[in-house]
Amino acid sequence: MLCCDVAFSEASVARTYFYTHPVCQEHAAGPQHPEQPARLSAILEALEAPKFASLNRCEAPMADLSDLKEVHDDDLVDVVIGNVPEKGYVAIDGDTIMSPASGEAALRAAGAVRDAVDSVLSGEADNAFCAVRPPGHHAEPSRSMGFCLFNNIALAAERARRAHGLTRVAMVDFDVHHGNGTQAVFERDGDMLFASTHQSPLYPGTGAADERGVGNIFNAPLHPESGSEEFHDAMESKIFPAIRSFKPELILVSAGFDAHMDDPLANLRLKETDYAWVTQELCRIAEEKCAGRVVSTLEGGYDLRALASSASAHIGALMTA
Repeated sequence: MLCCDVAFSEASVARTYFYTHPVCQEHAAGPQHPEQPARLSAILEALEAPKFASLNRCEAPMADLSDLKEVHDDDLVDVVIGNVPEKGYVAIDGDTIMSPASGEAALRAAGAVRDAVDSVLSGEADNAFCAVRPPGHHAEPSRSMGFCLFNNIALAAERARRAHGLTRVAMVDFDVHHGNGTQAVFERDGDMLFASTHQSPLYPGTGAADERGVGNIFNAPLHPESGSEEFHDAMESKIFPAIRSFKPELILVSAGFDAHMDDPLANLRLKETDYAWVTQELCRIAEEKCAGRVVSTLEGGYDLRALASSASAHIGALMTA
């Protein structure tokens, strides 16, 4: 792990680590694809503002293939990595496409969440955000899909369990699309909690409220055109109580910003203030239950301006937790 030692301002309370890598901007799925390198560029440009000077900026390391195989079938990992093209593009499906940099970018994304978990659980950092791509929450154990090659947040949860001995990890997903992959990995695993707000109906078609796993899955689907009021109500009435009752030792966040009112791929009406609010509330629960330990990673968000401002609000809330 390569992190820059930066003095924190007096106003900053948390030691927030920020992981990224240049190769994550090189992963490309084609010139018209919404999951584009400019997404990460927009976030990085926004974080040049002086208020983010105290972020501890870290270079995302490479994960090992064995890390990926803690969550995914061996065959999937070998096929995906083995089919990264030397030039041009290779389509896994109509939405999920690889270019020459995709293999390393995926391994850097997985390495970022792995190191972020290690840093937070060792006490080196209070919390962390991973600005990486490709995203991960749609990737199932035996299937890459929905722009996602490997499931980064699930890898983080397994890292916390296998390397650090944690027995209760909560994953919260506020991307506009349901995190079907994360749910599929852990729906029969009572040591892991998965909670999601998402638009329904919408891709991938999962995430109904009656999908409960072994009592560890909490889905709060939102109707199209739902906004701040509905989002706050879903979090306060269902998601937050579930997390508190679970008493997690670590909170992981799939931070998708495509529920923003300006996002072109969906129809929810959230604003930057909603992302700041939910982050503050999750950090408050983390303080109550697990010494403030939160690791977040980028998922969706496809309007560049809205993505940059929403991610900034999220990261700013982590920094002042």
